[in-house]
Amino acid sequence: MGQPNPTPAQVAARTPSRMVEPVVSEQVTGAQSIVRSLEAVGAETVFGIPGGAILPTYDPLMDSAKLRHILVRHEQGGGHAASGYAHATGKVGVTMATSGPGATNLVTPIADANMDSIPMVAITGQVAAPAIGTDAFQEADIVGITMPITKHSYLVTDPAEIPRTIAEAFHIASTGRPGPVLVDIAKSAMTAPTTFSWPQEMALPGYHPVTKPHAKQIREAAKLLATARRPVLYVGGGVIRAGASKALRRLVDVSGAAVVTTLMARGAVPDSHPQNLGMPGMHGTVPAVAALQKADLVVALGARFDDRVTGKLSSFAPHAAIVHADIDPAEIGKNRAVDVPIVGDLREVITDLVPALEAEHATVGKPDVEAWWKQIDTWRETYPLGFTSTADGHLAPQHVISRLGEVVGPDAIYVAGVGQHQMWAAQFIRYERPNTWINSGGLGTMGYSVPAAMGAKVGAPDRDVWAIDGDGCFQMTNQELATCAINDIPIKVALINNSSLGMVRQWQTLFYNERYSNTDLHTGHGTVRIPDFVKLADAYGCLGIRVEHESEVDDAIKRANEVDDRPVVVDFTVSRDAMVWPMVAAGVSNDDIQYARGISPAWERED
Repeated sequence: MGQPNPTPAQVAARTPSRMVEPVVSEQVTGAQSIVRSLEAVGAETVFGIPGGAILPTYDPLMDSAKLRHILVRHEQGGGHAASGYAHATGKVGVTMATSGPGATNLVTPIADANMDSIPMVAITGQVAAPAIGTDAFQEADIVGITMPITKHSYLVTDPAEIPRTIAEAFHIASTGRPGPVLVDIAKSAMTAPTTFSWPQEMALPGYHPVTKPHAKQIREAAKLLATARRPVLYVGGGVIRAGASKALRRLVDVSGAAVVTTLMARGAVPDSHPQNLGMPGMHGTVPAVAALQKADLVVALGARFDDRVTGKLSSFAPHAAIVHADIDPAEIGKNRAVDVPIVGDLREVITDLVPALEAEHATVGKPDVEAWWKQIDTWRETYPLGFTSTADGHLAPQHVISRLGEVVGPDAIYVAGVGQHQMWAAQFIRYERPNTWINSGGLGTMGYSVPAAMGAKVGAPDRDVWAIDGDGCFQMTNQELATCAINDIPIKVALINNSSLGMVRQWQTLFYNERYSNTDLHTGHGTVRIPDFVKLADAYGCLGIRVEHESEVDDAIKRANEVDDRPVVVDFTVSRDAMVWPMVAAGVSNDDIQYARGISPAWERED
């Protein structure tokens, strides 16, 4: 059964950690109503940049004592900052932009949030209602543009609808499968007079996310898990979104199953847990990939059988029965046929599954998984994660990232861009708790790291936040360092500078006969550095540090960690020939994983 819709007051009380005072009716403009609504729903921080169509809202925003507005340097940065804030805190991130190009600059962060199930509300200004559809100056149909990449999109032309719309937007963004909601508000609605009145009821007749799993499906899953000889828990980012990590830890211990944590789920189970095999997929560990391929049962929890995990889908986990639990029923059976589907909130699913499994153990005993773990331990011993020294004299990027994780520790938040550095950060830093690893997983958005780290630091000011970025990604959004410097947001940036578009270059090495077409960025090797990242950091009011020798790595990290009055950029000059291993080539079976170039595991024959 679906759950009844909460009142807006209930949404407001649970969205942030603080309590929200009741709001009485008052005569205001539509713009003032937007600000009052954001205050009433419990928003605390808005990342935005003004422009003509949204300008009426920026005037009353200046008077708010409850909302902190952070002026970003680009709308994309504002969207990614809202994402990083939401990911670090579990609250709804808020971003604001003007019409036309301001709104379209939010398309990428909205699509990114949609792919990774990030709760976000994007508020955009629109031209005046009478001008909509006339190709007016800076008009764009942002509702139509974003409809496929949002949970819901609103166009508001009546100022009386603003409070209800804002309340609904926050509820939709944060419940069920989280995601982005767009609220596009005509400028004429902002300037018109209206009565602000916070709605006492919320009517969303078509929106009833199922949170409580069906008891019969839980029992069926428990029966399979209680009798499997080669079980694997395939843990996705949904576990993080549901706040289900504590419950999952109990299931891991009770089940005795092997665990793999996807790119979006790093930290959902501590890496130090003996049953955690690490990350599966294209650049996953050999034990994680092998366990899925040889499993007789795969219990997918908040995962979507993404192509980067499954490889060639028809050959993925060929011997396994599949249990798939997800809050989004559309994901179940979408890519892989499922034996036991479970629709529900992951925290409730796992909480119900543990006693059901214990009851099965009491009836049939615990399964014999000794041989399974003996095989897994053999894979672990034979194919550990590692790397070789570089031949060109430059730093090994894997060493840099390993030392970063060791020196800074597991309590920091690490935010990656996209590419080789992202994979190395997922592989070589040990994550011991949820919400300490933030990255763009589904969309793979270059330029994500710096603004997302900014948002994470705003949401978690007492935590060290390290952006691990590549020199290609960094140049897309590094202007947000100015935002950080001016607003006292002291993030640290570990710049993995191989003077190349690294992952593209790796593919050119492996699949294009080493024809390096348009991947040399000229940022780190040789005598010419365009730009010089240390000088750039200084120009942005940050501390810039260059590291070119292994003996300097630890000291530079420690020095950066001691600085808390401004952002820090550490430019690590690393080898461009370093590649991410293991690797499953796109479209290839996971059985063909390469441990290193030209080296594939020799799999044992099936019984």
